[in-house]
Amino acid sequence: MSALASMSTKSGFHSATRINRSLTAPIEKRALEWMAVRAPRWVTSDRLTLLGFSAQIACGVSFALARYHRMMLLGVIVCLALNWLGDSLDGTLARVRRIERPRYGFYVDHMADVFGSVALMLGLGCSGMLRPAVAVAMLLAFLVLAAESFLATYTLARFQLSQGLFGPTEIRIVLAIGTLKLLRNPWATIFGHRILLFDIGGSIAASMMFAMAVTVTLRHILQLYREEPVK
Repeated sequence: MSALASMSTKSGFHSATRINRSLTAPIEKRALEWMAVRAPRWVTSDRLTLLGFSAQIACGVSFALARYHRMMLLGVIVCLALNWLGDSLDGTLARVRRIERPRYGFYVDHMADVFGSVALMLGLGCSGMLRPAVAVAMLLAFLVLAAESFLATYTLARFQLSQGLFGPTEIRIVLAIGTLKLLRNPWATIFGHRILLFDIGGSIAASMMFAMAVTVTLRHILQLYREEPVK
């Protein structure tokens, strides 16, 4: 439903330009357009957004239940796929059917992402496969990066869907691969010390997101400073 294209609505609202340079973007775009053209009429953008949001909540629940039965991790994989389908196809479907609602779509889609991410991190923190402190660090890093993205969308009229070669789809793929690893063994050995696999991955992810947020923030501050010099 995040159908931010270069267009204006009857209210005079001008949408931001979407930028996605992730690894999977070209293939993903073609696949989503193929599905959108062939989707039955009962499939709507709102229903897809609800599917994506519900699947992300279910991811968190599945992680939490995996504390008691590791096979619940298979449910995480299924929910990640459903989350991708709902979260990625809703905006494409709206554009193909020419029923875009840029403000509504942007707001609802990204608030769903925020609440869904909170649920996902809560589930991970309760899973026993990731220390709660690392889950909190990942959530804080995501929220900081998301806040920067939303502010940049408003101030620069440019919505950055990816950071470098990584976007939401790449993150889902990495999380799915990591979850499959958990099915075999949630532990890793580094320099003779047993450490939770997701503690390592989560710490790296949180550090990278914070670093990206700082880097992008500084770049945008310099850009805005040049564009709006003191007279």
